[in-house]
Amino acid sequence: MIPTIVIVAVLAVGFVLFSQLYTDILWYQQLGFVEVFLRENLVRSLVFLVAAVVMAGAIYGVMRGAYRARPVYAPDPSSQDTMSRYQEQLEPMRRIVMAGVPIVFGLFAGAAAASQWQKVALFFNQESFGVQDPQFHLDISFYTMSLPFLGAVVGFLLSAVVIAGIAGLLTHYLYGSIRISESGIYMARAAQLHLAISGAVLLLLIAANFWLDRYSSVYNSSGRVSGALFTDVNAVIPTKAILAIAAAIVAVLFVVAAVIGRWRLPLIGTAMLVITGILAGGVYPWVIQTVQVRPSEQVAETPYIERNIQATRAAYGLDDVEVQDYKATTTATPGALRQDAQTTASIRLLDPTLVSPTFQQLEQYRPYYQFAPSLNVDRYTVDGKSQDTVIAVRELNSQGLSPSQQSWYNNHIVYTHGYGVVAAYGNTATTDGKPVFMESGIPSTGVLGTDSSYQPRIYFGEYSPDYSIVGAPAGSQPREQDKPQGGAGDTQYTFDGNAGPNVGSFFNKLMYAMKFQSTDLLFSDGVNGQSQILYDRNPRDRVQKVAPYLTVDGNAYPAVIDGRVKWIVDGYTTTQYYPYAQQQQIQQITADSQTAAGRATQLPQATVNYIRNSVKATVDAYDGSVTLYAWDDQDPLLKAWEKVFPATVKPISDMSSGLISHVRYPEDLFKVQRELLTRYHVTDPGDFYKNNDVWSVPNDPTVKSGSVKQPPYYLTLQMPDQKAPAFQLTSSFIPQTVEGGSSRDVMYGFLAADSNAGSKAGVRGPDYGKLRLLKLPTDTLVPGPGQVQNTFNSDTNVSQSLNLLRQGASEVLNGNLLTLPVGGGLLYVQPVYVKSTGATSYPTLQRVLVAFGDKIGFAPTLDKALDDLFGGNSGAKAGDSGNNGQTPTTPTPAPSSGAAPSAQADLQAALKDAGQALKDGQAALAAGNFAAYGEAQQRLSAAVQRAMDAEAKISSGAGTSGSSTASPEPTPSATPTPSQ
Repeated sequence: MIPTIVIVAVLAVGFVLFSQLYTDILWYQQLGFVEVFLRENLVRSLVFLVAAVVMAGAIYGVMRGAYRARPVYAPDPSSQDTMSRYQEQLEPMRRIVMAGVPIVFGLFAGAAAASQWQKVALFFNQESFGVQDPQFHLDISFYTMSLPFLGAVVGFLLSAVVIAGIAGLLTHYLYGSIRISESGIYMARAAQLHLAISGAVLLLLIAANFWLDRYSSVYNSSGRVSGALFTDVNAVIPTKAILAIAAAIVAVLFVVAAVIGRWRLPLIGTAMLVITGILAGGVYPWVIQTVQVRPSEQVAETPYIERNIQATRAAYGLDDVEVQDYKATTTATPGALRQDAQTTASIRLLDPTLVSPTFQQLEQYRPYYQFAPSLNVDRYTVDGKSQDTVIAVRELNSQGLSPSQQSWYNNHIVYTHGYGVVAAYGNTATTDGKPVFMESGIPSTGVLGTDSSYQPRIYFGEYSPDYSIVGAPAGSQPREQDKPQGGAGDTQYTFDGNAGPNVGSFFNKLMYAMKFQSTDLLFSDGVNGQSQILYDRNPRDRVQKVAPYLTVDGNAYPAVIDGRVKWIVDGYTTTQYYPYAQQQQIQQITADSQTAAGRATQLPQATVNYIRNSVKATVDAYDGSVTLYAWDDQDPLLKAWEKVFPATVKPISDMSSGLISHVRYPEDLFKVQRELLTRYHVTDPGDFYKNNDVWSVPNDPTVKSGSVKQPPYYLTLQMPDQKAPAFQLTSSFIPQTVEGGSSRDVMYGFLAADSNAGSKAGVRGPDYGKLRLLKLPTDTLVPGPGQVQNTFNSDTNVSQSLNLLRQGASEVLNGNLLTLPVGGGLLYVQPVYVKSTGATSYPTLQRVLVAFGDKIGFAPTLDKALDDLFGGNSGAKAGDSGNNGQTPTTPTPAPSSGAAPSAQADLQAALKDAGQALKDGQAALAAGNFAAYGEAQQRLSAAVQRAMDAEAKISSGAGTSGSSTASPEPTPSATPTPSQ
């Protein structure tokens, strides 16, 4: 039975593996990228095969040779030799062991080597960088594409020689060619030859490794900065060459010993090599570092620090940063924003991380729909004007189905897709704080299109089910739940595109039943001859699979392009082998409050010192088709990968105008660059060494607990040297924050990346990707984000107003704190949201906080807050910007000088009434008296309104000191508006 069980188990495992391979081929074939799958696995297989054969062959060869060279003795039954007994026990299975041991080691070696397939592919398809390193004057491609491969080969051969050598020595010992006795160690001639040859080959490989180590010193990261420093150049590199030559000489001595049979010379040579390695490889560099470098480190290391600065800025795309001194004023004067009216009119007040519940309540329509927890910021042209937009897709949420609806048929055949795009103006809100939608509803209506002008169905998204089965013969009854139809019920739909492999045949159904471990898939009548199976539906995952050499940005964002909903995904080519460039752990430096909260996908844990946004990819939300575009067609790494996978990446000339108009500067690349600029904004090696002008990215002041970095923000703004506003990605810098020590939260720098890619088909905008850095003088105390947030929180007038908004257990949420270089200084803008209690509550925009210098403003609308901040006339109004979308209410007339005491009494009475109404409402709710609860809520709302009116009179009559607070507008009842 045992052989039968083993055979059945092997067949079962083989069938499962075959089903995975077969379905992968179908998936890639349907997408048009089957060549990627075949080429990648061909390279993997070849590397696996070569490594396995080399390892297994080396082990088998030495074991076979040792066995054949064994001494042969006549059997002696009276002998008590332990080795003889071992040989007798091993003999029945000797052939199995002789073959099994090499095969096992060969399989492990092959699997380990196959994981290095990218190094092999790049080595045989490398492209020149056209730039030489400053130490050895070799093209950068040698370090990024040749040296990693050569190092991997030498390392593999070293392990093969060591393992084969040990296997050979054990075989010699087992069969008597090596004997250990009281008189010493006896080695037969065959064992001596084996040891000599193995030693010679091993030392030759060690020599090669020493020689390659000379080159790898240029990306050594153990010093003050990455790269070969003074000690490396003057001690380590020369001694590595000496050790390489010495190891080669000792290898020759081993060959001589194999010929003449004398071991004194190779043993002495090996001892001398070890001593030389200790002295030259360890002691001598230590002496140079201690005696020559440390006493005059700045002078000694200056040339090498300069190399590091130049290489790092080039490797991370920082060599063309446009730096401008910005003498920011902290005085808010009337009319200061007049020159920046276009920028202030575009300030985004909707926080994409807070308004998802608002979108959910107003635009969800059915429980089986959902929006992402963090929405995306894009821009659209409306009436000839670029408009910042908060956008999301209405995705399917199968978990929203009731337990009675949770069946395999419903989850995989009926509920298959989401529906429509929802977009809101970024700088606009209604008078009660809701978003103003430019695209909404089911069916979709708005400026982005209608159901008839674009395809609204979302089959591929970030929250799509693991798999769905769609499609049916022409004329058959539709089965997919499509969209709500009001009182007429919901409509059904049949997918009519080409989005997944066909599962009409029994064999294909069997394969996918194995893949997804589902018998329902195999036997359901919902699977027919025209059925397609959709899986791997996350846009980032699809791009990663068809371009395995890319590091994919953590945020894919949707856009309506040429009548389709497209996911736009940024892809990076990276390496950790760029000479002299500073190495960074990419997951660590791209972490911020968004990744910490799970609102953004973290990048993988990998070390890099070179990155390029070489590819822009799109994924069609309806049919899942993936298109790759060479956004940086001059990147040598991308050129090399295009040779590995030809005809998979399209040129930028194939990009439509609609697509280019929605391309934006990627967030993760920007986060990597801003982290490097905290040190590498300093280009003078002497100042860099002193480390006295190090910046840091400020922590997100809106996060109550934990120290997490503030994320970058997309804004439309005009930098001081620009002629017109542009869509940009922005971030701030403050002085270096020392853990456990004190730090100053004042502004040192402001960075913006131009995201305006233009609107011309096949042409990349000339300013796209330009990094502009404003450097503030260190003697000007411009408050940083943390200081500004603290000022907002501690201002008594703001606190009093927010406390009123918190009546009825409502929650006040601080939105993203935006920074804008306007008015000759830095303007901070923060929307304030209020969220009432209840399961169906959602945040609404109720106030806007602004700050300039040490002065703040606080009002229901941005325009009022700015006017209040700048002495009643900010100069911020431009065209028809009005109150940034909020309909103004009739202003409260200024009270007379004697109005304040009366207003104070009104305020106290209103607060007392509000507190009593709140208690009465809670008591009525506990008693189940909903009529009394409703009456109490009405009294609460009226009392809150009276309190706010009184507070407004007090504020306007008494004035403020050091801050300015505008009169609040009436706030709607805490009772949430029902969703549609």
